Amino acid sequence: MSTPAEPSAVADGETNPAATPAPSDVPAPSATPARSGSRALVAWTGVLAGFVLAADQLTKWWAESALTEGGDPVPLLGELLQLRLIYNPGAALSIASGYTWILTIVVTVVVVFIVRAIGRLGSRGWAVALGLLLGGAVGNLVDRLAREPGFARGHVVDFIDYAGFFVGNVADIAVVTAAGLIAVLSLRGIGLDGKRHTDERGTGDEPAGDQSDPA
Repeated sequence: MSTPAEPSAVADGETNPAATPAPSDVPAPSATPARSGSRALVAWTGVLAGFVLAADQLTKWWAESALTEGGDPVPLLGELLQLRLIYNPGAALSIASGYTWILTIVVTVVVVFIVRAIGRLGSRGWAVALGLLLGGAVGNLVDRLAREPGFARGHVVDFIDYAGFFVGNVADIAVVTAAGLIAVLSLRGIGLDGKRHTDERGTGDEPAGDQSDPA
């Protein structure tokens, strides 16, 4: 008794449907390296912010221990740079001294904005800038929340006198440095994601687009 003939082998050049994996069986490209890089930038930003905050609060503690409010300034570079303790109820240059609680709200909003922006980081330059900015903002916010005369109305400890023009602290130095870095990154067209955004209005045949930049 004869048996049914076996199916013939697939001819050369033909594709065997049974041997072709379904689209769902094809492994998707791994995004682990990108996520790891982003997490590293977030961690670096947090460490830098923590360092700035610690340096700011420690130097303020030292200033209150070593200097006297209203006392004679201690020269570091003659009259160009001196140490002089004051308690500032306002912003830089004592602006808005009568609106301390409003400044507290504004700084709190800025801190929240920075924290949200950190989650989109893809640039080392922006990580440094936001770390400095966050540490400086929180440093002065701690003073406004915890110091006299009361919650959200606290006066900021300033002790670095720049030629009598204004008196600041370590947090102010971090904020100003961050502002300079942000200006440079913006002028170079580097976004938070680390991509260089070219000018779409530029001339030439090369299309405008995003170019990766590790900065």
